[in-house]
Amino acid sequence: MEHAFGPYMKQLREQQGFSINQLAEAAGISNSQISRIENGVRGVPKPATIRKIANALAVPYSDMMKQAGYIETGLEANHQEVPEWATYKDRRDFKKMLEDDDDLMFDGIPLDEEDKKRIKDVLTGLFWEAKQMNKRKKSGESDQRP
Repeated sequence: MEHAFGPYMKQLREQQGFSINQLAEAAGISNSQISRIENGVRGVPKPATIRKIANALAVPYSDMMKQAGYIETGLEANHQEVPEWATYKDRRDFKKMLEDDDDLMFDGIPLDEEDKKRIKDVLTGLFWEAKQMNKRKKSGESDQRP
């Protein structure tokens, strides 16, 4: 998907009526960086740069992150189900993790609801994967004991 990000960004810029210089100024990055991204010379920028560009173009950050390949489409659906092997304690731990309502922040900036949901979806997958790895590790240890 990396090869598609530059043309995608160029299309957004042109739809908004921005020149490269105008977008660079609005996003606070160099015009040469914008040009290199659009022409595929630089490749996909870091998430912080994508956020600046998304804000300058007034487009959803998550849409740009998907196009850049940082967020998989359909990820939420893949990780919402509780695995068969999950015990009551596993489900309780997971529920506690998701219900923690502290403000989620990135770089000192509170995240909007869409970004929070995406982070929770990714954490869901990581949580269950880690639990499963721990269960395998524990069962492997018990098999080796005399």
